[in-house]
Amino acid sequence: MKSYRKELFMQVPGRRGFVNITPQVEGALRESGIREGLVLVNAMHITASVYINDDESGLLRDYEGWLEKLAPHEPVSGYRHNDTGEDNADAHMKRQIMGREVVVAVTAGRLDFGPWEQIFYGEFDGNRRKRVLIKIIGE
Repeated sequence: MKSYRKELFMQVPGRRGFVNITPQVEGALRESGIREGLVLVNAMHITASVYINDDESGLLRDYEGWLEKLAPHEPVSGYRHNDTGEDNADAHMKRQIMGREVVVAVTAGRLDFGPWEQIFYGEFDGNRRKRVLIKIIGE
């Protein structure tokens, strides 16, 4: 069995955003030479997420509104975590909801997706550099 590791570096302008990273993951898969196996993609930061869904602009806006209802940024005084001087407690909660990582099967050298599936990086406390890990194992 072979393994391949690559890091992506993300810096989303603004506090929140969603970035389709499927092309970068597909590029890493090509670089790996692995034809059958698994790809793990995970956010290496506690206020960011990796998830799979449709790349449709209305859905991305819906996520933004839904997450803000579930874990609103303001008032920042409403979170005990922010008593430390931080203002990102909501970002931790949004990450928990959206997830840390995804695993995708590799078949015949391609990501084995269902219809419309794409891999996204979700940023909930941006304006700084963060990492995404891609780990591929297989033959």
